[in-house]
This record gives sequence, C-alpha cells and structure tokens, in this order.
Amino acid sequence: MHRAPAAMIIKPVTDPNVEILTPRDPNTLSNYHNFVTRHTKANFEIDFDKECLKGGVTLTLESLTNAETKELVLDTSFLDISEVSVKGQKVEWKVMDRVEPYGNPLKIQLEKGVPKGESIAVDIKLSTTDKCTALQWLTPAQTSNKKYPYMFSQCQAIHARSVFPCQDTPDVKSTFDFELRSPLPVVASGLPTGAKDYQPGKDGKSGTMLYTFEQKIPIPSYLFAVTSGDLASAAIGPRSSVWTGPEELIDCQWELQGEVEPYMNAIEAVVSPTYQWTQYNCLILPPSFPYGGMENPVWTYATPSVISGDKQNIDVIAHELSHSWSGNLVSAASWEHFWLNEGWTTYLERRIQATLHGEAHRHFSSIIGWKALEESIKQFGEEHEYTKLVVDLKGQDPDDAFSSIPYEKGFHALYAFELLLGKKTWDTFIPHYFDTFKFKSVDSYDFKACMLDFFKSDAEASKKLADFDWDKLFYAPGYPTKPHFDDSLVKTCYVLADKWQARVEKNKGGDDGFAPHKRDVGEWVANQSVVFLERVQKFGHKFSAADVELMGRMYGFAESKNLELVSRFLSLGLMARCRSCYEPAAEMLGKIGRMKFVRPVFRLLNAADRELALKTFEKNKDFYHPICRQMVEKDLFGEEK
Repeated sequence: MHRAPAAMIIKPVTDPNVEILTPRDPNTLSNYHNFVTRHTKANFEIDFDKECLKGGVTLTLESLTNAETKELVLDTSFLDISEVSVKGQKVEWKVMDRVEPYGNPLKIQLEKGVPKGESIAVDIKLSTTDKCTALQWLTPAQTSNKKYPYMFSQCQAIHARSVFPCQDTPDVKSTFDFELRSPLPVVASGLPTGAKDYQPGKDGKSGTMLYTFEQKIPIPSYLFAVTSGDLASAAIGPRSSVWTGPEELIDCQWELQGEVEPYMNAIEAVVSPTYQWTQYNCLILPPSFPYGGMENPVWTYATPSVISGDKQNIDVIAHELSHSWSGNLVSAASWEHFWLNEGWTTYLERRIQATLHGEAHRHFSSIIGWKALEESIKQFGEEHEYTKLVVDLKGQDPDDAFSSIPYEKGFHALYAFELLLGKKTWDTFIPHYFDTFKFKSVDSYDFKACMLDFFKSDAEASKKLADFDWDKLFYAPGYPTKPHFDDSLVKTCYVLADKWQARVEKNKGGDDGFAPHKRDVGEWVANQSVVFLERVQKFGHKFSAADVELMGRMYGFAESKNLELVSRFLSLGLMARCRSCYEPAAEMLGKIGRMKFVRPVFRLLNAADRELALKTFEKNKDFYHPICRQMVEKDLFGEEK
C-alpha cells in the first residue's frame, strides 16, 4: 500500500505573492504548490441509463513558482479519462498507480514551463465510473413517487476527485461555471443562469435540457455539487427557497416557511461581511443522504429527517446556513484543521439560537453537544489522535476521522475565548476574522496569529492570550475543560431520568414507587426528550424489556416520526436487549441513510443480534451512499473488507 508523503505547514497558496515550496495539505497528490486552479468549467451530460457523468472539465491554472515546472499533477480516483489538451493541443498524460486512500495521480506533461503569474487552460475529457465514491444513483423504485431516477453528489471530504480531475484540497479555491445536460431538472452549487437548448430524445427516451450555473465566489473542490431528479420548489423567505420532490413539497415548505430569514438576520448581526451568496436554498434529498446537511453554496443539501412535522429539527438548517461564512467563505486549509469549519459553524449556530430563543437555549444545545462529544471520544478512546483539535492525517483517510469532535471540541475552543476575553471583547474579533480571511483558506496557526495581532493593542486581552496554553488547545487529546452551563432546560430531563434509574434498579434497593405517565413529557420540546433518552442510555443495560416497552408506549417514542427520538429510543432498546426493538431498528436502518443514526444503531444491533445486523446491511447496502456504506462496513467487519 502506497502512502502519501508528509507535508510541511506553509502560508495559504491563495496568496500569489508567496513562493510556495511544499503544500500544507497531506491528503492531496496534486502539485498545487506549483500550479493553483483559479477557475473550473464543468461540462457534463447526466446519463441515468449508464449511471455516469460524461463530458469534461476545463481547469484554468496559475503558475505559482518561477521554476520551469513542466509537469502538472491532479487528483483523480476511478475516472475514465480519454483526452487531455492544453491550449487546444493534445498533450502527453498518464494515470499513475493508485495511492491509497488518495486515488490515482494524473500526470500531465507540458511542452514548456509557465512563468510565475501566468495561466494555462487544461481541457480534460472524461467519464465517471461505477466506482465513483461521490455520486449516488437512485432508481425510480428508490424515490418517493417511484416515477423517475435521481442522482446527487457528496464530495466532502476527498471525493471530488472521483468526479473530475482537480486539486482536491480545501487549500485551493476556484470559481466555477456549470453546463449540465439532463432529462430531469438540475441544481448545482452556483447561481442558476438558465435552462436552454432542448434536445429531443432518441428511441423513445426523454429529451434533455442544458442547465447552466455560475459560482463567482471561489470555493474548494469539496463544495462542487450537482443533483438531478424530479424536483419542485417553493419560496420560504425573501431570499430563500426549498427544493424537493413534488409529493414532499408542501410538508417541506410548511416546516421551513419563515425560518431561514430570522436565522440570516441573527447571524449577520454577529459576523461580517453580510451574506455573500445571493440566494440560500434548501434541497431536501432522498433518505439515503449520509449527513444531516451539506453546506454546498446556494443549495444546502439536507436530510429528510429534518422534516419531522413539528419544526423541532430545523436547527440543521441554522448550522448549514452558518457554513456560508465558516467553511465556505473562510475555509480550513486542510482536513487536519477541520475544526475551523465545524467548530466555528457550531458556535455561530448556537449564537443564532441565543438571539432567537434566549441564552438558555444556547446552553441547552451545548449540553446536548457535550453528550455527542462524549460518545465520539468514547468510540475512539481518550488518547486517540482523532480526539485532538488539530489532527495528523498524513497517509490517512479524512473520512475515518469524521466525528462530533471537530464540531464540539471546536465549539468549546471558541467558547473558551469568549469566556477568557469576555463576550463583548470577543465579539469584536469575530467580524475581523471573517473579513480578514474571506475567500481564503486558513489553518489553526493563521487563526492564532490573527487573534494575537488583533488584540495586540489591548493590553489586558493581549496578556490573557499570551498566557493561554495554545499547545494544549491544539494538540491535547480527549476532553476540553467543561464549562458551567445553564441547565435550567435540562433539569426536568435529569429528574425524570433519575426516577427511571431508581425504577430499573428496584431489585438493588432502589425506589420502585415511580409510575410513568404521559404527562411526564407532556410539556417538553423534542430536544428535551432527546436529553432524557441520552441520560437513561447511561444505564440502559439495566432496563428490562418490559420497562423499555412501557417507556415507548407511555411517552409515544415508539410511534414518533421524529428520528432524533426514534433512533435514541431504539438504541436504548438494543442496549437492554429488548427483542421487540430489534426489527423496528432494522426497519429504520432501511429507511434512512444518515450516518448519525445508521452507524450507532448498526453497532448496537450488531452487539445484540449480529445475524440480523448482517442481514440488514446486506439487504440495504445498495440503498446507502458509498461513503455511508464504506463506514458501516468498517464498523461491522473492521478492515477485513
């Protein structure tokens, strides 16, 4: 197995005045220290019959060095490349041996070197293959109305290279033009500029339209996104809309109507600059989508599990909207510094909650987040490399490090500065950070330098930051310091959990006088039930099957349509070896592909009934997105697959 070489940490490659020696992202095979992509034109036909994108890309690359470099190296993975041209002339090229887990470097020979600051245009004709890890193709039978096929992409973290040759690193940002031909409506991660050039189909097939989009703000390759299917849309605000299947449109519009604009106003009161992307649209994807949301510019991709009929799970949208600043406008330079995307976004999401619902709700969300952090650290082990804020991913697959840690530990890093400096002082830095680094990629050391420089004229703040243990923040594994949270919204959850603990431990001298009643949770919001269920999971192995069934029946958890509740209740049942929860858990695993639910439930089902877990995976593996399928395989089989 080949391994990628180690990388040095350097300044952002987006600065054309910096002489670049070695790239700081270890998860790319491209020589982006020599050339950097400034513009990408993607021209693809979406072929549902062959389940591929075919066409090509034109990359406009700028030379960054004075050296006479005559070789361009791009990231690819499982692509079928047929031709490469530079300035209209075919050139020599070769797809090199695969380097796991990073794919096959594409080496392109240039006739001569390119002086620093000058650009070249490279045209590459290609087709994706059935091994593409970024695209999921759904048959009509896998969609809600059973009428039309569906295709969507998911390129984070390093899967864009399986769609087109690119410098697949967040340290490179490019503007984009999209020309996408399809028999079904198309959306892409840019502003729509038209649908034209109808071409009739042949042999009874549907005709196609050419859908065009432009993205004038430079974005990294992982934000390349395209979807095609039976789509309908409705306005949900003055600068936002929801897109989904026609049958789901009314429910989705109701769930999100009027919610996005207050979020946007709340966040624009904290950060700077104002929203840069013109439109904010939510695309509710089919249930196999592996994440809660994906912050693709202009069109946020979201799981259908946010549409729960009670407006209780739309905080996912607040999170993805916050990515319009942290992650999209200012991007982490590599996946080793992923916390700069997700920690900032989680922090901003909770500032939205505080503005709209009060400070207690920000703390309530933080308490829920701490539980997610505990679960992730427990899964890896407290001393594991992936429990650090800044991780070492040399030779590693960034997907393997994905967890709640960069979200929650990242949030706590930023919240620690709020507590250290005081909220009023800290809030002066937030807009400065986003203004300073807009359109750029940064690492943790840029973040630190920016903060130290900003506060250098403030003697008190400067002293606090000078005494701050930055090495511990960046490199200490395990838990951050847990702050004191306002627990006013969780106290009733804990009190009820304590009553259940006494009940299930009655044979060990506990109090068995507690009689559950539906009024116990009658006044709660859904997230309070989530906190309650997570609390009782700590002693879930002590539950009897009868107690689990009583809870599900009395509190309505068993019949709930809210997957946040259902997944946690079924997890409790699996912990307690309540057999009446086994089949419902297996059934749920066949209806949703969101890894937040799928992976932990599969692990618990595997521990309770491995035969059923394997049967369930085999039955549904083609339903899952390739990323989810790969991660569940590792959970069930280790590295043997």
